[in-house]
Amino acid sequence: MKWGMVIDLEKCTGCQACTTACAMENTNLPGEAWQDVLFYHEGEYPTGQLKWLPRPCMHCEDPSCVHVCPTRATYKDPEDGLVLIDWDKCIGCKYCMLACPYGVRFFTDEPARVSPDIREAYPDEEKEWSPPYEMPEHKQSARTGVGVHRKGVVSKCTFCAHKIREAPEGVSDLDPDDPELVEYVPACVRTCAPTARYFGDLDNPESKVNQLIADKRGVRLLDHTGNRPQVYYLTGEGGAIPAFDDKQS
Repeated sequence: MKWGMVIDLEKCTGCQACTTACAMENTNLPGEAWQDVLFYHEGEYPTGQLKWLPRPCMHCEDPSCVHVCPTRATYKDPEDGLVLIDWDKCIGCKYCMLACPYGVRFFTDEPARVSPDIREAYPDEEKEWSPPYEMPEHKQSARTGVGVHRKGVVSKCTFCAHKIREAPEGVSDLDPDDPELVEYVPACVRTCAPTARYFGDLDNPESKVNQLIADKRGVRLLDHTGNRPQVYYLTGEGGAIPAFDDKQS
């Protein structure tokens, strides 16, 4: 099995519901967006168009973050293809942050991105904070980097590992419209109002994610790096993922 995500850029409205849902599900600090939406201007300013690009962790097939980690805290699970962080092994060296070409990792001890620093309101000796609405303790796992962040470690999107790993065995797609599977669907997929996100098994040729990738020519972000992301984008006829070169702002 190899979990993967498909994001349809023709359907995405840039509403950032995915960003909010992820933050609430994973008790992220304000301003720390595992499910970021990048806004950019395409074409000559002031003409051209305002566009956006959702950017989760890519859970790459050949992740550069894994290769540079000196303690093997960052690892790729061979059972389901997830790239995760073992907080018990992470020393906060940030090598993985430098190696990741997508900028989707965060260091928990950085200064607060939003003022005032809410960590001061809900202090904790071992964790970054401990708000009353945090994820239940039985769902948190340092081994997979799930839950309220430890101090001095790197964190990132886990594809909601604590949810998808509870799904029935052999499921090819986690469809939020299926009442028997909805509780196992990643928060960003379940909350997407225009249904622009799909989640399923990339190793299963019958899965909907594979059919969408084939039928609509799914593409991957910065594929030339060799990381081979497990997140695919559908861009539509003649569409493309932004290059973010010096001609765009």
